[in-house]
This record gives sequence, C-alpha cells and structure tokens, in this order.
Amino acid sequence: MGHAIVEMFQNAPTWAIYLVIFVVSMLPLIELRGAIPIAYLFREVGIALNMPLVYVIIILGNMLPVPFIFFFARKVLEWGAGKKVIGKFFTFCLQKGHKGGEKLKEKAGNGLLVALLLFVGIPVPGTGAWTGTLAASILDMDFKSSVIAVILGVLLAGIIMSLVSLFGFALI
Repeated sequence: MGHAIVEMFQNAPTWAIYLVIFVVSMLPLIELRGAIPIAYLFREVGIALNMPLVYVIIILGNMLPVPFIFFFARKVLEWGAGKKVIGKFFTFCLQKGHKGGEKLKEKAGNGLLVALLLFVGIPVPGTGAWTGTLAASILDMDFKSSVIAVILGVLLAGIIMSLVSLFGFALI
C-alpha cells in the first residue's frame, strides 16, 4: 500500500504529500504505524521532507480522532450493534474494545494508565490510539488521564516506528 501511495503522489507538491501523511495517520488500524514508513518511503525516492514537521503532522493526525472516539464511538457502536446491515461489524468493534480493555485491566491492576500507554505505544496489529481510546472509553476511564496516556503511547510508537523504518530502509 505504501509504495502505491508514494507512486501516486511522487510528483505532487510537498504540501499534498504532508496532507497524505496526515490523512494516513488518522486512519484506523494504519495510524502512525503506516504514516511513518510512508514518510520514509517518500524520502527514499528523493522527496525532501522536513522530518520534525512530519512527526508533528503525524502525531496531530493520529490524535485528532481521539476525543471523538472517547466520547462518541462507544455510543455509536452500541446503537449500531442491533442494526441489520452494520450490526455484526459494530458488535465486533465493541467486543474488540471490551476484550482489549479487560485484558488491560487484568494485566495492569493499579497501573492501568501505564498499561494503556504501553498498549498504544507498542506498535503491533490491533493496538494504537483508536483501539486504546475505545478501550479507555469502554472501561469508563478518566478522559484527561486517558488522553495523556494515549499521547505518550503515540509518542513511544512514533519513536519505535521511526527506528524500525530508518534501520529497515538502511538495511535494504
């Protein structure tokens, strides 16, 4: 997917490339974990990007949906779970969020916010700001504390993905 995006926008103005990176960082499941490697792919094909600016754009893009997810996703999912066409998917999302939240609670005990930070920050499939925020919402965690944990987790994931991308491209 990343190579296709780079090919489509290789001759685009720089602002359009920053916009692509911003939008990719907001997408569920892809988030920062996909946006950072795409930014490095753009650099690999010779497009000069300001990497500190790229990180700011990616973090902002990844965090932008968080308040909406926290306050509205659970309500929307609960509403849609009983609907004919979307019910199975919405139920799946609720179950995934609940399962993730319960797993966090079980493992974390009193360190729930640290567990949330690590859940968001360790870049493996099924974790990230979207899932972590949904789990925090389903567990009725405090908004402010949850957002701080998610931001720190996103920063941790950014560092990890940057190192993986940097060394991965260096090895290639």
